[in-house]
Amino acid sequence: MPDRNHEFGKFGARGVKGYEAAARQLDNLVEFIATPVTQRRGMLARLNYLTRTEHAKAAARAAGLTVTDRTLKRWADGKAAPSRKSLAQLEGAYRQVRRQNVARHLLQRLNQDGRGTRVEFHPLNQSQVSRPHVREVSFRTLNVRHWDRMVEAWAAGDDEAMDDAWFSDITADLGSDYGAYEYVMNIGFAA
Repeated sequence: MPDRNHEFGKFGARGVKGYEAAARQLDNLVEFIATPVTQRRGMLARLNYLTRTEHAKAAARAAGLTVTDRTLKRWADGKAAPSRKSLAQLEGAYRQVRRQNVARHLLQRLNQDGRGTRVEFHPLNQSQVSRPHVREVSFRTLNVRHWDRMVEAWAAGDDEAMDDAWFSDITADLGSDYGAYEYVMNIGFAA
């Protein structure tokens, strides 16, 4: 079996990269601020999260928030409104800082002192694939005990490292069938 799919979807299969589905599930576990950044309440909540301490401000700067402290204060006081570009920058910095802040706690919950977390692999959708090209892939469950590299890459927003962790740490325990789960419809786990 080849290590990676080179022409995924050529025969009509549908799905997302496994690490993307896992990252989406990790995002669901984090509990980000629900109010959108485009509403004043959501913007103020993110500003408060990113500016309440000097450490939080430094993390926000490192995450790409480039506006000045004066501008942040004007936004908070309602004397100025951020542009769409600034709102996107604020949202990106908030998500990255929030991931970094909860990564250690999330890692403890997922590893559970070596017991790990049960993961459900929902296979890719092959309903549009012609019969001769259909691959036998079924729903699988696996207890994943090593989340360290995956959570570290997720917190850093490093897609390449997440993809590597997906293959070497998560799906490797599926045996010789691991390559069939490079693309999936969904990944399910809770912590």
